[in-house]
Amino acid sequence: MSTSSSAPAPALDSPKPGRVLLILDAQEGLLATPPKGGVPHALDVRANLTRILLAARAAPHPPLIVHVRNCGDAGEVDERGTHGWHLIHAPLPHEPVIDKLKNNAFAGTSLGELVAAEDELVVVGLLSDFCVRATCSTALGRGNGVLLIRGAHATYDRLEVWQGGGVTAAGVVETEIEAELEEAGVVLLDMSDVPGVFMD
Repeated sequence: MSTSSSAPAPALDSPKPGRVLLILDAQEGLLATPPKGGVPHALDVRANLTRILLAARAAPHPPLIVHVRNCGDAGEVDERGTHGWHLIHAPLPHEPVIDKLKNNAFAGTSLGELVAAEDELVVVGLLSDFCVRATCSTALGRGNGVLLIRGAHATYDRLEVWQGGGVTAAGVVETEIEAELEEAGVVLLDMSDVPGVFMD
């Protein structure tokens, strides 16, 4: 006498949550050695981005690695086609490269097709108060989990136009963005966490 189980069979097409390394605007112009147009902490950020990318590629089950490249206007440090527009890391053949025109890397690009709503994003890159903020916020709105690594995102000093002007140092701006995004639901990690970020 044969018996049959009443338990439902697992859905073969149900998506499996994955981890995605999203590298935002890691380009020669933005990460040039100051005062050649790069952010103040360009050398440290370049080193940290390299360390993170190598850790992701060396993981037993590497994440999807997506390189996002900003296409700046004429005269900007990341103007399309110039040296400053090029990525600091050469993508491997299976690593998608997405060109964007807006701060939000999901806007007008195919990023939303590459990243499922249940995927967890590890976000690094530039600029903290523009692309990083906008992309993390959109990802949270889509339902993605978002991890942001301190020391692996950066921006420029901020010129203040209100309350007498002045300049807010880039490090202060970066910390402000971290606090804002953490309040919104982003998980903040440190470079010391990198060895375990891409492990199962």
